[in-house]
Amino acid sequence: MLTIKPIDAPCGAVIVGVDLSAGLAAEEIAEIRSAWLEYHVLVFPEQELNNADIERFVLSFGRFGEDPFFDPIKGHNHIAAIRRDADEKTPLFADNWHTDWSFQVKPPIGTCLYGIKIPASGGDTLFANQQLAFAKLPADFKARIEHLTAIHSAASAYSPDGLYSDKLESNAGRSMDIVVSEEARETQIHPLIRPHTETGKPAIYSTAGYIQGFVELGADESKALLAELYAYQGSAEFVYRHKWEKNMLVLWDNRSVLHKATGGYDGHDRLLHRATISQVD
Repeated sequence: MLTIKPIDAPCGAVIVGVDLSAGLAAEEIAEIRSAWLEYHVLVFPEQELNNADIERFVLSFGRFGEDPFFDPIKGHNHIAAIRRDADEKTPLFADNWHTDWSFQVKPPIGTCLYGIKIPASGGDTLFANQQLAFAKLPADFKARIEHLTAIHSAASAYSPDGLYSDKLESNAGRSMDIVVSEEARETQIHPLIRPHTETGKPAIYSTAGYIQGFVELGADESKALLAELYAYQGSAEFVYRHKWEKNMLVLWDNRSVLHKATGGYDGHDRLLHRATISQVD
């Protein structure tokens, strides 16, 4: 029987008693979706899945998201390998707070990640509950930001001179199939305080990694506010630290949480498969 076990943290629940490789019944999908909206991050341990199983899981909750700056794995156009080889020396991927692809017109509502090669220690993923962060904003801080419109772009990460550019010597030998492109310089605006598309609950949406500034503020004022927000959004009172296991699938809600990678597993291979979920129009 499907059982939901809340985690003693600002977000997160473990779900057991369900075999994702066998597909999900309609009532199971409804129960999982309800838990997802309530707990934001769902953990499914001990799931032996292939890529087709992951794709079927995604389609239970929406449609495939578009992943513009990753090359997919062979034979599965909507799955990307989040990979770091044991001997790799490149800067750690995605070790800053972000929500996936917030620079898109319709960003993905969710992301799922499945553990294939998991080091014995290190490589935790951190999640920060941004509905809770909004709810706990001091009144004066809330008044300063609740009307702002954020300008999102992937330029700082995926443009030809971005963080992951193959022009940088530090990226030589990176194992992940990252695609850099001039398209990363395009911008998209979203409200900084964004209501959840299903529950309507407000959250602070995205952060400095993909937000270049604010429509209503100048460059210097935007930069200062982004730094202040970044420190607040990742405060310990909002964060759940997730420890990975092999054959574990994690589903999170990009509308309500931020996430970031951590290191600490140098000398060990790490491989997870990732897919994003977009809302059905």
